[in-house]
Amino acid sequence: MKLITMKFGGTSVGGAEAITNLAGIVKTARNAGDRVIVIVSAMSGVTDQLIESAKMAAAGNKWGYLSTADRLRDRHEETLNILLPPGRLREKTIAQIEALLGDYRDICQAVSVLGDSTPRIMDAIIAFGERMSARMVAAVLSGQGVEAQAFDAGEFLVTNEDFSSAVPIWDETVARVDSKLRPVVEQNITPVITGFIGATRKGAITTLGRGGSDYSGAIFAAATNSDELIIWTDVDGVMTTDPRVDKRAKVLPYVSYQEVGELAFYGAKVLHPKTVQPVLDRGIPIWVRNTFNPTFPGTLIGAESQPGETVIKAVTSIKKVSLLTVSGKGMIGVPGIAGRTFGATASSGASILMISQSSSEQSFCFLIPSGTADDVRHAIERELADEIARRDIERVDIQEDVGIITAVGAGMRGTIGVAGRVFSQMGSNGINILAIAQGSSECSISFVVKADDLDRAVVTLHDLALIEPNSR
Repeated sequence: MKLITMKFGGTSVGGAEAITNLAGIVKTARNAGDRVIVIVSAMSGVTDQLIESAKMAAAGNKWGYLSTADRLRDRHEETLNILLPPGRLREKTIAQIEALLGDYRDICQAVSVLGDSTPRIMDAIIAFGERMSARMVAAVLSGQGVEAQAFDAGEFLVTNEDFSSAVPIWDETVARVDSKLRPVVEQNITPVITGFIGATRKGAITTLGRGGSDYSGAIFAAATNSDELIIWTDVDGVMTTDPRVDKRAKVLPYVSYQEVGELAFYGAKVLHPKTVQPVLDRGIPIWVRNTFNPTFPGTLIGAESQPGETVIKAVTSIKKVSLLTVSGKGMIGVPGIAGRTFGATASSGASILMISQSSSEQSFCFLIPSGTADDVRHAIERELADEIARRDIERVDIQEDVGIITAVGAGMRGTIGVAGRVFSQMGSNGINILAIAQGSSECSISFVVKADDLDRAVVTLHDLALIEPNSR
């Protein structure tokens, strides 16, 4: 008998058909004798609606958030009416959802009066999506003969008070899981837990950041020492590239923790970048599988790197980024310039996606999300005002309309000539490389190219993931 943590994303709970598939998947595992912990996202699109309604409330648009509540009630009630016969279970669940929406209206009314929503209030508002979803899914499972119970994750998952991007407090979370969640599982009840959210020690609702339900799944898998974690989504697994960019994309049967971490960080949408962290030390295998194609085996993510048949396993990309370059002859041999620059960047709230430096130390560049570049440049110019006044630093330049493309594969490590083949492939297709970075792990190589060249560069490098043999 195994203990399996299953996380179902927004599309996997997006409607009656998806939830029917979810229930079938859970029942199959239970019938095989396994115990299952279910983590659910909000129904697809609900979180965006809640965010928008909070903005409407802050702007005094009462009709906006009230109409959102009506649409959310209708959508959840319609799904329940399809999946559950008339009776006590359906009426009880609809009442639970209406009660949650009543709380949602009250919070929005308070926001409307205040004319503003703090991160703490915003977390409370957007958590309603997962809270309604968990109750709906638990009811459907119960209606199909699987004893299930809905839980808000904050009963178990303790976080700090960084609202909208909370960090789990691990020891306290494990202690609560051991005392409150394990007994439920041992009673052969399937817990249905809200993804994406937690709570502070004082019980205030927090969120882990957008896409955080994957992370929640990994946290609960690690805290319960599950035998495996399955991320159920709407694609067949981790793919060699985005099929919307190149239709030749294929499912990878196996990738390592390190490889999928690189892919997730550099733009692959199939997993949240933090998903691997909680399970890493425990070596818990992760599967990525398709709710709508449950017989397909999907992708296994494990600890060991396994070189594939091609030199590159996968190619991913990030759009809407800006390239900042700090340059000046007076920087040579002067310690601390880069550190102060990155400190100023962090103080402005921007994340650094990639760094590259010239060997002469006369310049270095880094990538940040578009929309933050002007604030970052001003912060850097304030921090380095003395060096700029002395002309030690000559310029802090911004180049917009660029993107990052990353080639990933454990087989790149120790393979002679990989960078040369990659450069040759890009050059022969007329793609100019603006900057390059490769980590010491040699698991990935990242390039900066013009935004107009990005999709063409993905297709070009994807050729190496499909046809270029690994000559190790």
